[in-house]
Amino acid sequence: MTSLAIDSLFSALLTGVKRSFRDACGIFWELFRIILPITIATRVLEQLGLIDKLGDFLAPLMHLVGLPGEMGLVWATAMVMNVYTGLMVFASLAPGLELTVAQVTIVTTMILVAHALPVELRIAQKVGTRFRAMLLLRLGGAFLLGWLLHMTYQLTGTLQQTSQALWSPPAAGPGWGSWLVSQLQSMLVIFVIILALVVVLEFLKKIGITALMTRLLEPLLTLLGMSREVAPLAIIGMTLGISYGGGLLIREAETGQLGKRDIFMSLALMGLCHSVIEDTLVMLVFGAHISGVLWARVAFTLVAVFIVAQLLKVVPLSVFERYLVRPVKGVAGASTDKKEMSCC
Repeated sequence: MTSLAIDSLFSALLTGVKRSFRDACGIFWELFRIILPITIATRVLEQLGLIDKLGDFLAPLMHLVGLPGEMGLVWATAMVMNVYTGLMVFASLAPGLELTVAQVTIVTTMILVAHALPVELRIAQKVGTRFRAMLLLRLGGAFLLGWLLHMTYQLTGTLQQTSQALWSPPAAGPGWGSWLVSQLQSMLVIFVIILALVVVLEFLKKIGITALMTRLLEPLLTLLGMSREVAPLAIIGMTLGISYGGGLLIREAETGQLGKRDIFMSLALMGLCHSVIEDTLVMLVFGAHISGVLWARVAFTLVAVFIVAQLLKVVPLSVFERYLVRPVKGVAGASTDKKEMSCC
């Protein structure tokens, strides 16, 4: 290889790295503006004891899915804060309750469907969906899936042995200082992951993997009412999480490449089932069974999104735009969505 070719290759790589870093900074800034004020607000709510009150309110609902009332506090903490904070509460309560594997699977699966709602719903809102629509989908989906798992395990008599967690997390520091340090560490990790995602996505596009992946997923996405363009983003959201998939969706929505229907369906898919690798492994460590936290969650999500897609076919466009989506700069307009909703 000549020196000129080497210089050209190095220049192309440097340009690509600079562009990826710039894109990652833009995506991270959008997420940072959303996450920072909401995490501070939820921390204040926690300090005021309002999350405990929410847990008391949820206690009667826990009995409907076969769980002791104490699990209401666990779910409430996870919904308002995040998965790991909810699991810390779970680790402090579970030893005295002698929960079965079925019960642990139910509560952890419900957490996986509905957690960190203030942050994740704000991201979904920023992409272009209505807050209340996604809130209803996440809460309703979590409770329905929990009830289905409870009925299945109860009727079949499976997973009724006492659960044994492989590990319990250390207690978090109560002070604002330790909380702030942990949040800054999380932000740094998020930025590094976003940068890596942008680089990997660009690389996958260059070598044709993205196109191949899209072709393989096209039949399933068509069945679920989504277009091919949203496939890579949906995969990222499902495998890594809404913060990452949603962050990339914000950028794509602002370019006008995705229609409102694609945005709503992709957020519905990601909302019900995301971070399937990391979160599934974490829940298995805490004593959950893979039948619920992975297989049932994925199957439930596909069926639920398919039903939503069928319902959207008969929903008037005016209702869709008023109650399910919101205006976002760059998102394809109503004329595009009329075509989408008539052909899907």
